[in-house]
Amino acid sequence: MKKVVAMFALCLVMSGCATSGNIWKEIAGTSTQEIEETRVDAVSKVFEYDYKTCYFNVEKLLNKMPKISIYSKDNSTIAVYFINPDTTPVGLFFKEIDSTHTQVEISSPSTPAKEWVAKNIFTETVQEPQKLITKGGI
Repeated sequence: MKKVVAMFALCLVMSGCATSGNIWKEIAGTSTQEIEETRVDAVSKVFEYDYKTCYFNVEKLLNKMPKISIYSKDNSTIAVYFINPDTTPVGLFFKEIDSTHTQVEISSPSTPAKEWVAKNIFTETVQEPQKLITKGGI
């Protein structure tokens, strides 16, 4: 057991401090790297809410959505798992435009998952997913 721990520690040291934080997040299942990488293909909408209200409303809506589980959040991002049937990460990124407008970007490695979450968030309604969505598509 000591050898395993020593090898793991060596791997962490060799991978560098900058990456070791993400390694722990991956082990815990809370890494946001995948949704950050797919952010270039995000869909977005500007809401007529101040930043705090927009963030609160989106989080409240996510908690009502079926098959959604929030696994990480900070001041500018909410990361969720969409479970239908596989676990697919979806990221929601918030950007203050001005005191009364906030942009929300939604990204995911799964286009159908991204589109379903975006449809719910952008229309501010909760809808059941109609088909099983996987990482590779419907």
